Amino acid sequence: MIYLDFEKPLAEIEGKAEELRALARKNSGMDVSKEAEALDRKAETALRDLYKNLSAWQKCQVARHPDRPHCQSYIDTLFTEYTPLAGDRAFADDHAILGGIARFNDRPVMVIGHEKGHDTKSRIEHNFGMARPEGYRKAIRLMDMADRFRLPVITLVDTPGAYPGKGAEERGQSEAIARSTEKCLSLGVPLISVVIGEGGSGGAVAFATANRVAMLEHSVYSVISPEGCASILWKDSDKMREAAEALRLTSQDLQKLGVIDRIIKEPVGGAQRAPSEAVDAVGKAIEAMLAELADKKPAALIKDRRQKFLEMGSKGLAA
Repeated sequence: MIYLDFEKPLAEIEGKAEELRALARKNSGMDVSKEAEALDRKAETALRDLYKNLSAWQKCQVARHPDRPHCQSYIDTLFTEYTPLAGDRAFADDHAILGGIARFNDRPVMVIGHEKGHDTKSRIEHNFGMARPEGYRKAIRLMDMADRFRLPVITLVDTPGAYPGKGAEERGQSEAIARSTEKCLSLGVPLISVVIGEGGSGGAVAFATANRVAMLEHSVYSVISPEGCASILWKDSDKMREAAEALRLTSQDLQKLGVIDRIIKEPVGGAQRAPSEAVDAVGKAIEAMLAELADKKPAALIKDRRQKFLEMGSKGLAA
């Protein structure tokens, strides 16, 4: 278990319980079950208390936890007959973006998402979920295909932001993001987006300009990272806690503003503690959102999507 900074008290309790059990395994005659169970109960209470009222910065830390389920985990669990499609037919295949045709509850769909990777090797391969222009152009190609064959599009967002490297800029990073956003707005099929971890800047918006946008309870969605915001406003990246509060990047804040439509509850302690529960909850949310859009005509889907984004923020401002 990887513990976050604010989880140190919990780490001490769970560590003591594990030490007791390890000692009992070495000394077969020792019975520590009562003491270990008491520590387990104390740890459970501490975990609930910690996650009852997380700050915006703490939610950023949870959203970035390396043990949270990533895009590939959701595809493997929720979708069947997944056929990955590669390349943008112009430059290369971007491994930060996964996508392909699959079945969701036996219904053909197109699934597209950011993949961060789960260990050092896979994180480097997937560029930590930061897509280059060819990744967004691949997504546009897949959305075009989905539109042609009347397949609902499901996107899974988990990125710190689009890759800011020299090569990406040379190949038209901003143009690729803009065209991906434009493509989302013009689709005549249901488009559903779920922020499963970080929703960073235009790199997230390029996939999340959807009819329905949902967020996992402890995920974040913002125009810039707290560290980046602090560096610009205060010239001090250590002010990221203040920046996180000011950005209103939590799912609760964004639902009040009308930026997202649904919050998907996470297991106590975050998705990293019970990945299968979190994945199942996302699957149920996707099923419900698809049902809400099932009877809408292409023109209505496009109109509703455009209107949704034109009105965005007015709900929270009026309140």
